[in-house]
Amino acid sequence: MSRLVVVSNRVALPGESAAGGLAVGLQAALAARGGLWFGWSGKSVREDSGALHEQTERGIRYVTLDLSRQDVAAYYNGFSNRTLWPLLHFRLDLVDYARETRVGYRRVNALFAERLAPLLRDDDTVWIHDYHLIPLAAMLRERGIRCRIGFFLHVPMPSADIAASLPDHALLFGALYAHDLVGFQTRRDAERFRSYARLFGGATLVGEDGLRLADGRSVRVGAFPIGIDARRIASQAAAAVSKPAVRQLQASMGGRELAIGVDRLDYSKGLPERFRGFARYLERYPDDRGRMTFLQIAPVSRGEVQEYRLLRDQLEGIAGHINGTHADPEWTPLRYVNRNFAHATLTGFYRLAAIGVVTPLRDGMNLVAKEYVASQDPENPGVLLLSMFAGAAAELEGALLVNPYDLDGVADAFARAAAMPLAERRERWQSMMEPVARHDIHAWCEDFLAALRAVPRS
Repeated sequence: MSRLVVVSNRVALPGESAAGGLAVGLQAALAARGGLWFGWSGKSVREDSGALHEQTERGIRYVTLDLSRQDVAAYYNGFSNRTLWPLLHFRLDLVDYARETRVGYRRVNALFAERLAPLLRDDDTVWIHDYHLIPLAAMLRERGIRCRIGFFLHVPMPSADIAASLPDHALLFGALYAHDLVGFQTRRDAERFRSYARLFGGATLVGEDGLRLADGRSVRVGAFPIGIDARRIASQAAAAVSKPAVRQLQASMGGRELAIGVDRLDYSKGLPERFRGFARYLERYPDDRGRMTFLQIAPVSRGEVQEYRLLRDQLEGIAGHINGTHADPEWTPLRYVNRNFAHATLTGFYRLAAIGVVTPLRDGMNLVAKEYVASQDPENPGVLLLSMFAGAAAELEGALLVNPYDLDGVADAFARAAAMPLAERRERWQSMMEPVARHDIHAWCEDFLAALRAVPRS
């Protein structure tokens, strides 16, 4: 079995309490093969970029490199978060087209390639993750690396026309052709990339998952929906009901039903639309007045970016208007919280909630939807309201699918979820829990790596 080398923007180092399900899955795959995990240390230094740090635990070698403050500003805060993130989430109105950050992004990817290439062996299997490192494989190939290389995009792939709006788009997205396998969250995302390659890369579509490039090389393109550690989350949620924070939340509800949303504070999550949809529910269904409290947890992210500061201000204004219009002295319909909670506590909140609200405007997958499902009490499960624009919608057919832009439709879904009988809730939950449990994070890792090993070498 070849050695596995995982490359990502950040590395989940041993002992980090924040390591999530993805880190657990990747670490298990690395440990099984005696692997290497390479990425940015998260440190910004005054001196030149590129200093390496290394540690080994449980047969996994962790190698990280420092970046200069200038490189962090251009590569991470700049091109990755202010250009690629909005572009890949279909938000052309928010894309920063600054040339200097584009140059900085390529400079850091070249630094990754320069430091990683000497560590690689001809029989390694390299797995590169996400939009921060799109050019890396092509730069490794330029340095003579010939081992198998796969890439997985954790966020959506936009349509060809949107991708082509980026200056030098062919240089960026064309770098993906250097991989043996390019993976996406959904079949729709994979087909968008194949369409882009045909329209702008001169590629020929081969079968359901192949590309033949103009130079005769072939690339496989596939959908590999990411999963969660379903068994661990189910057990964690069942145990969390006795946690003080969960019991306090339950006591504060006064017998009312809880609807919950948990999202990073980001414009892709559709939080203003979600708040307005909940307000429309309160207006359209006055008989439900006082029946439900909606808790939205949205920890602040990228707080230094103006778009995110404006979003926070907007949400505070909408939340204040909703509560000012509809609240009673003993009932606050919307609780809006900008703080983090431990993951174990969140799963307890999910189990307590009669309705899970996951309504992004665009999401590659959205694992909160799957975690909500896995956290439910099988005897008395809640209802999931899920955006049709989340990748998870392709798998979770038992959810109430909504268009987050359709406020009346969201309002009706709130009302339907609140009134749904137990038998239907159980049936819907079982139809969702089965794929969540079967296609967990470990199956995702194995499926991708098996597909990568199966790609014929040219």
